[in-house]
Amino acid sequence: MRRGITLTFSTADVECFNLLGVTCMKIGVPKEIKKHEHRVGLTPAGVIALVNAGHQVQVETNAGAKTGFTDQAYKNAGAGITVTAEDAYRCEMIIKVKEPQPGEYALLQEGQMLFTYLHLAPDPQQTQALLERKIIGIAYETVTDDQGRLPLLTPMSEVAGRLAVQAGAYALQMANGGSGTLLGGVPGVAAANVVIIGGGVVGTEAAKIALGVRANVTILDTNINRLRYLDDVMGPAIKTRFSDAYAIDELTASADLVIGAVLIPGKQAPKLITRQHLQKMKTGSVFVDVAIDQGGCAETSRPTTHSDPIYIEDGVVHYCVANMPGAAARTSTMALTNATLPYVLQLANKGWPDALKENPGLKNGLNVYLGQVTNQAVAEDLGHACASPDDIINNPVSRNIKQRTA
Repeated sequence: MRRGITLTFSTADVECFNLLGVTCMKIGVPKEIKKHEHRVGLTPAGVIALVNAGHQVQVETNAGAKTGFTDQAYKNAGAGITVTAEDAYRCEMIIKVKEPQPGEYALLQEGQMLFTYLHLAPDPQQTQALLERKIIGIAYETVTDDQGRLPLLTPMSEVAGRLAVQAGAYALQMANGGSGTLLGGVPGVAAANVVIIGGGVVGTEAAKIALGVRANVTILDTNINRLRYLDDVMGPAIKTRFSDAYAIDELTASADLVIGAVLIPGKQAPKLITRQHLQKMKTGSVFVDVAIDQGGCAETSRPTTHSDPIYIEDGVVHYCVANMPGAAARTSTMALTNATLPYVLQLANKGWPDALKENPGLKNGLNVYLGQVTNQAVAEDLGHACASPDDIINNPVSRNIKQRTA
């Protein structure tokens, strides 16, 4: 048994799993409590895969109700349903979507594995709480694949990128403080100018949607090879510019909609949009900051919610919802489980030390471990020392924790 965590397997269960050579792990899926967050960490299909691999899954009641995944669907998949969040958190591994909220900190237990989006760099309060609770925090957003991409961030980036254009179109309506400009214009009236800062997954998906509604789209990036790729696949409909201070200043001044889509894995987003830029923008223009989970890429950005998504500063309408994919919770939940499930199975089947040792990309997801920061970018931004994940994985104490999971 892992220190500080109470398991409820019967002796017969454990003996059966041991005879089969299976390490049985107890996995908890709590209901998300962040405001207007209706996603859930695991679909019933994901539960089936884990149960078939010999693991137990405990899902908090109504965790998936808003996305159409009922308690009965989880029961049919083989999960147990817990009445309280406390019961869901009495497991060795916790699968979530969003970072733990302050009301959840006390539920975290020493030595417990937490697999979710953490976004620690702009959140010193959460970081300190996770360090004090001495959990093993593996962050979706810093897991990499063999090509250095971010496979667990990608599906939510795809959703957020597509939603960013919808959100921008909504904010441009005069009832919301916008200029009353229609993105695609109409015959005889010019289309809106859309400027996307960042040519990664978010920026690419935003560009697709903006082009689809016939807006004038310019995308900026510092990677010239990425700009060549976008120019090749999207053709003459899109304009590309190398991202520097001059280009940002010029393009934002004439933009109707600016989408911030910059990302430095693990680190706070750079403040590329200054207050001076905003003061030059047109009154009623819109800024959508998809980088807000990492602190935002504008000096004037601050997190908002789906219930109160916009505010106006310097005449510019800001949309800075920190969990944008939550607006499409059902699509997002299914897309997220598709991406995370192989990693969840690795962690459950092998125990986290072996899983991280065998999968260097998964090892990159380790952000905190028993009171230590283990991600260099997070450590730099928050002023912490950084412990070596390799030293931790090879530490005999880590091996003992893994052995106690059965």
